[in-house]
Amino acid sequence: MGDTVRRPLGVAYRWLWTSSGLSNLADGVVKVALPLVAIQYTRSPTLIAGLAVALVLPWLLFALPAGAFADRFDRRRMMLGANTVRIVLSAAGILAVALDAGSIWLLYGIAFGLGTAETVYDTSAQSIMPRIVERDQLSRANSRLFGVELTTNQFVGPPLAGLLVAAGVAVTFAAPTALWGLALVALLFVRGSFGTAETGGRTSLRTDIAEGLRFLWRHRLLRTLAVLTGTVNFATNAAFTVFVLFAVGPSSAMGLSEPAYGVLFATTAVGSLIGSLVAERVERTLGRARTFRLALLTSALLVGIPAVTTNPVLIGAAFFTGGVGIMLWNVIAVSLRQRITPDRLLGRLNSSYRLLAFGTQPLGALAGGAIAEVVGLRWVFGTMALLVLLALLGGARALTDDTMNAAERDTAQV
Repeated sequence: MGDTVRRPLGVAYRWLWTSSGLSNLADGVVKVALPLVAIQYTRSPTLIAGLAVALVLPWLLFALPAGAFADRFDRRRMMLGANTVRIVLSAAGILAVALDAGSIWLLYGIAFGLGTAETVYDTSAQSIMPRIVERDQLSRANSRLFGVELTTNQFVGPPLAGLLVAAGVAVTFAAPTALWGLALVALLFVRGSFGTAETGGRTSLRTDIAEGLRFLWRHRLLRTLAVLTGTVNFATNAAFTVFVLFAVGPSSAMGLSEPAYGVLFATTAVGSLIGSLVAERVERTLGRARTFRLALLTSALLVGIPAVTTNPVLIGAAFFTGGVGIMLWNVIAVSLRQRITPDRLLGRLNSSYRLLAFGTQPLGALAGGAIAEVVGLRWVFGTMALLVLLALLGGARALTDDTMNAAERDTAQV
């Protein structure tokens, strides 16, 4: 086992890691910068909030087709094409500013286009990994990839966006344009062919999508992981949508200031970063089944802790622990999917997962608001914690090391 851990991941992986870091840094800048730029054109809360919808709406509309295309065409070329679209859209923002033609509606178009490109890039990026590293290296490769994505997207990107907006709208668009350009160049050094058996196929897009969905539904382990992922995303969005009302302001339960609220939420991101660094070691030490269960328990703690305390230290500790657990889940679940899904279906399988993960988020937000309105904030946190615990009990039979090992053996024999 020690030799396996120390074996290098290879030159292609290092270029992919570099490209992903640069792309996610650009994403982190854009997601924070767009609303800051938008307030120069409108003060309407509805229009400003709509930018966030425009960014994530493509996941609901195009996730499944993106997966089908990732199984039809060379996945590296799909990623190159997605970053090219991002560069063009960001450059359009620079041109609009130069011509004094900027508007909130232009920002909507850019946001929607960037979100669409993200569905293609991210789906292809997860699907390309088993062709870059060996099967027994997937957990280490994914943990390092998640680590750089989290660091650039959540830690470096947001404060950089604030500095860029202060320097001017044109500079705000120029920085991500340059970053996506560098990411594209790095991706050119990932040598090899990354098409699949489906490349050049003549089946219809609907048939391809249906095949991927059937595979997910009929595979008990993957279906269980998908449902659990969707459940946790539902619960966390329900809790965090209303948590600001519980935490911020003199009349709130916690009475925090806005800066203190930001620090409190940063504990989750710090925990996620730590989780990405230790995921492979925890998986080897505890086994995948125990690690999955531990991750679900920490998720229940994450959403449920405000139901029993207003102490910011205790809540921050729970947020940190929950962040670690979420990243452990992500690294191991993604690596397991990559191991047990046939390569020709991996794009469609990954897109189905993403659709479920993002699709449950707005539903969770609606549920959180409704519960808080009817019975109060603390009921939201307690109810969501109970939901995650019930999901753990319901999925425990499928989350065993024997089940996962058997799934890997069956795939290896195909």
